[in-house]
Amino acid sequence: MTVETNLPVDQEYIRSFSTEKGEGQWLTDLRLAALDKVEELPLPKAEKTKITNWNFTQFTSHAVESEPFASLDELPEEVKSLINLEEADKNLYIQRNQTSAFLSISKSLTEQGVIFTDIATAVRDHSSLVQKYFMTDVVRPDEHKLTALHAALMNGGVFLYVPKNIEVKEPIQAVYIHDNEEAALFNHVLVVAEDNSSVTYVENYVSTVAPEKGVANIITEVNAGTNAKVVYGAVDTLASGVTTYVNRRGVTGRDARIEWALGMMNDGDTVSENVTNLMGDGSFADTKQVVVGRGSQSQNFTTKVVHFGKNTEGYILKHGVMKDSAKSIFNGIGKIEHGASKSNAEQESRVLMLSEKARGDANPILLIDEDDVTAGHAASVGRVDPLQLYYLMSRGISQKEAERLIIHGFLAPVVEKMPIQGVKTQLTEVIERKVR
Repeated sequence: MTVETNLPVDQEYIRSFSTEKGEGQWLTDLRLAALDKVEELPLPKAEKTKITNWNFTQFTSHAVESEPFASLDELPEEVKSLINLEEADKNLYIQRNQTSAFLSISKSLTEQGVIFTDIATAVRDHSSLVQKYFMTDVVRPDEHKLTALHAALMNGGVFLYVPKNIEVKEPIQAVYIHDNEEAALFNHVLVVAEDNSSVTYVENYVSTVAPEKGVANIITEVNAGTNAKVVYGAVDTLASGVTTYVNRRGVTGRDARIEWALGMMNDGDTVSENVTNLMGDGSFADTKQVVVGRGSQSQNFTTKVVHFGKNTEGYILKHGVMKDSAKSIFNGIGKIEHGASKSNAEQESRVLMLSEKARGDANPILLIDEDDVTAGHAASVGRVDPLQLYYLMSRGISQKEAERLIIHGFLAPVVEKMPIQGVKTQLTEVIERKVR
């Protein structure tokens, strides 16, 4: 089923935008071809969630010019709390709406060939390298309407490249600030870890405004080469008026590892895809995701690990808390392809509902096309355990405080995996605010 799309941009605008950015002809052509396909392509299939009437296309402005920050002292307080100001001159990118507002990378990493820059600069200065990986394999522009929209309208994001045999010991962080109600976010994050390299990347989405009608279309592509390791952390806190499509995917080489730690804390309607394709023998994926829904928002989360290589391991752990009349669907998929012998696919999805009108649905799915494998799943949907409440209250703790402790304990397996202390603290504070 296709949905009629009335975009506020056309081919002439896209061509002009690409030219003004100094992009290579390859990206201009990719953008225009993607825009041509938007009308004919269907929306992605969000199991058990009707998204045909969601706003993915109507926004006021595609390109908003925002002032860069003269210093980190100008940052909003909620952003300052996410970063270590004493070490912010090392590896940090801050984007304000679509404007690159602050960028730093340590001299030692630059000397080792590490590239960390905004996506627009990367397209100009490292065109052939970006072209090799940008929406060619992990995510394709013609998959569905929203990937085509993203390819055509991409207006922000970062490029992180780690050469062979380089170990990046300090986390690299990006903070995306949404402080203009008219700004639409089409961020693309491209992470390439060559053979025998390692890196930790953490990103934060922070809304300081609450638009009536906003759009965020976010795509991440992670390429982990042979024996490479990528740890990817994210905390999303976009405002209630923003309809969000977020697609974070990775592909692994032989003996490579991708570890995801995702805090999905948006207040608006959200559809999320997180897919890891274990291509190389002996590769590994671990996905931990925590969600809190409130108000009347509707959310759909699909987490998938596909085993192509032999002796691969894939783990999914998802915990969600729903309150008010929020609704969330958790789809967990472990797929073992024919030939991926001796692989292991494990998943666990658990949803805790705090009010009568809240709804959560956990759908664990195993698709096994090989005999010599191990696979398992667990799922639960329920309310706060009265026995746990009774135990805590019998020790002098109020019911409200007891519920709070149970919720934090329920979400702790994911929260504790966040790789930067400031981000972990932020996620804990967001959870506290949302369930209070």
